[in-house]
Amino acid sequence: MLADMTDAARFHLAQVNIARARAPLDHPQLADFVELLQPINAIADESPGFVWRLQTDDGNATSLRFFDDDSMLVNMSVWTDVESLRRFVYQSRHLDVFKRRTEWFHPLAEVYLALWWIPTGSIPTVADAEERITHLRAHGPTPYAFTFASVYEPV
Repeated sequence: MLADMTDAARFHLAQVNIARARAPLDHPQLADFVELLQPINAIADESPGFVWRLQTDDGNATSLRFFDDDSMLVNMSVWTDVESLRRFVYQSRHLDVFKRRTEWFHPLAEVYLALWWIPTGSIPTVADAEERITHLRAHGPTPYAFTFASVYEPV
């Protein structure tokens, strides 16, 4: 049966994005960001195509770190396809938060977002995400790790 399934059914899209906070999460400068976490996560959770997101018992991933950097926050999720993720990012209330990112986060000179295909039913790890970001920084977009601007089909 698996051989007859379409790529859309056999693969899901994993995404990771990272950001270096301008202050600790309990600092007033990040108060709006922290307040918006739950409502935006709820929108993601209810969005068509949403499968999973990285979270701790707090309901978000703000206590997790990326690249051993205490100021680096990580967001990771899985979606059924690129278009579902793109709609959430650019056509929901998430866009309003995204537009305010420079209030809360330092601009990163390096790649801060990576997309990649995973077998349906699998869940990526933070180590997987670090590897994909590192690969994308070193090699540019490939089927192994890519961006919205350079989407590759599952292989």
